[in-house]
Amino acid sequence: MGGGVGGERMNGLRGDGRRWDEPRPVRIERSYIKHAEGSVLVEVGDTRLICTATVEDKVPPFLKGTNKGWVTAEYGMLPRSTPERTPREASRGRQGGRTFEIQRLIGRSLRSVTLLGSLGERTIWLDCDVIQADGGTRTAAITGSFVALVDALQHLRSSGVLEYLPLTDFVAAISVGLVDGIPLLDLRYEEDSRAQVDMNVVMTAGGRLVEIQGTGEQAPFTQEEMEQMLRLAHSGIGMLVEVQRRVLGELAAEIGKVPAEVGEAHDQAGAGDEE
Repeated sequence: MGGGVGGERMNGLRGDGRRWDEPRPVRIERSYIKHAEGSVLVEVGDTRLICTATVEDKVPPFLKGTNKGWVTAEYGMLPRSTPERTPREASRGRQGGRTFEIQRLIGRSLRSVTLLGSLGERTIWLDCDVIQADGGTRTAAITGSFVALVDALQHLRSSGVLEYLPLTDFVAAISVGLVDGIPLLDLRYEEDSRAQVDMNVVMTAGGRLVEIQGTGEQAPFTQEEMEQMLRLAHSGIGMLVEVQRRVLGELAAEIGKVPAEVGEAHDQAGAGDEE
């Protein structure tokens, strides 16, 4: 892919030594918090988060009496996860718009591959806490939370509550963007802060899109540029899913093995977003 946007300039290396189409190193450590039904430490370059999955035997009011479950998320950043101290939102008395947007995105992304009707009236909370930020915190939260969710569902299966893992596919997320006219995969903060176009892509292992958040920060972008960034994202998410598979070991083979009629019902109903 040497042609297209950026052309001859796409042969150089980025500030951290990566190629334009190369993601940052990714590490996911399972069972990081002993009390949670599922938990991970996820590292994407210098971005680090702790994601925990908690099972509660209750659902939001709009789901009471439906025998359906819910998957939702909360997101936050430690004050010194950033170069300068960011005050805790609790001290301000309210959540910021960015936080609210990100946690809704995480919840939607995980619900898109979860068979909510198979959970019963239970909620799985994904708590994502950024301990060090260097770009891509929301995408790392989605990628890491999926592994924590699998472990929480396996906990329910081991307890006899579930007969199978109610997941239709893997899901992961990555950022792409145009920086100095060149399409780049998996942006660090330094790249993100000067990008002409910034895009976050959520996608399943099967290549189905869950969400695209794309903004022309400095100027409009073309359909050709968008398609090239989506191809980059597809490649990067494939690599992230391979990390998820490797970390999950034998459990990875259980994902997507759901009764046919249950999967069809999920496709027809959709994941919903009542948050």
